[in-house]
Amino acid sequence: MQKLTNPILPALIESQLQDSVWAATEAVCHQTTKRILNAFIEHKVGEEHFFSVSGYGHDDLGREVMDKVFAQSLQAEAAIVRPQIVSGTHAIATALRGLLKPGNHLVSLTGHPYDTLEEVIGLRGHSSQSLIQQGVHYHELNVFSSSPSHTSGLDFSQLDPDILKQASVFFIQRSRGYSSERPSLTIAQISALCQCVKDINPEATVMVDNCYGEFTEATEPTMVGADLIAGSLIKNPGGGIVPTGGYIAGRKWAVQAASEALTCPGIGPEGGYTFDLTRTILQGLFMAPMIVKEAVKGMQFAAKLFSDLGLQVSPSWQAPRSDIIQLIHLETPERLIQFCTALQQKSPVHAYVSPVPDQVPGYESQVVMAGGTFIEGATIELSADGPLRPPYTVFLQGGLNYAHTRLALLHVAENI
Repeated sequence: MQKLTNPILPALIESQLQDSVWAATEAVCHQTTKRILNAFIEHKVGEEHFFSVSGYGHDDLGREVMDKVFAQSLQAEAAIVRPQIVSGTHAIATALRGLLKPGNHLVSLTGHPYDTLEEVIGLRGHSSQSLIQQGVHYHELNVFSSSPSHTSGLDFSQLDPDILKQASVFFIQRSRGYSSERPSLTIAQISALCQCVKDINPEATVMVDNCYGEFTEATEPTMVGADLIAGSLIKNPGGGIVPTGGYIAGRKWAVQAASEALTCPGIGPEGGYTFDLTRTILQGLFMAPMIVKEAVKGMQFAAKLFSDLGLQVSPSWQAPRSDIIQLIHLETPERLIQFCTALQQKSPVHAYVSPVPDQVPGYESQVVMAGGTFIEGATIELSADGPLRPPYTVFLQGGLNYAHTRLALLHVAENI
């Protein structure tokens, strides 16, 4: 890697980005903001919706309108939005438990899942509550292709029709997770994949892990064939201000099933105290397109900056974006730790601490993380992390505003 020695390089990079990709990023923000604003207007959000009902949470008008606004914003028939959902992994696990029964077949179409889902499925650990231990059959297929002959980046010939015909639920992970081998999926690719598997098995349900992807494109997976999506409120849809929670959205019957897995049959989506968070969650949703735009612009800058300095990055700065994650291959564990340390030094919170690799619940390898965030673990805020295993890739994500991301990345480039 070269040192950042040219003082005008950042301005040159921004000029190229402005001329090529930033206009499209702004356009997505305008489209998603319009859709979300229309949802607020149509459901007549008012001050009366910002107050919680205690105890069981029966007849909570705010919770009811919040679910409706989220559903429309995510282009779904229904949604549940709850602070009781502790993470994106919890939202996904809840959705899968609602959809699957003992003896059913779960088929991952996008290869091996994100680390934190391994124990949920039963691929690692010995929990009696994993899906496999509960009698669910699991198969992995990999739709990705590196062949230039597959211009879409997908190779449907790798999908075994016999396995597809057995599936009760098809699982698609939109973001790449901790994988340097596969890209994140665009909405166009998700649409083609949904069409392919539904043509073979029209009765199966398609579930999409939507984490990191919300509002990065003008359309959500629920508009192109996905029956259910799930994600975290401390990522994109929380707009950087929601302190906890998650959502599940999609077809009414599928959301109902997931809500009963979250609470219980007979209660489903009708109960649950919202801890006076309705105002914050709705405001976060309203802010989300602008915050996501700032994050995407920052990741595009990162891709151009570090590729110009001689590092391999993915996706490239010109590539279409379907999430808020940027991979930078650092090649050594020392450089990975240096990157996270330098980023931490330009964080608004805990700038004075140094990241140390450690074991993190849900992850197999030791992980080093830089996260000087106002909300712990909020990956819509600027953060970086990576497992200490080859190829020693840092996963950079988020950024509440472009100006901060730019300052932090220039500091990193000067110090590793």
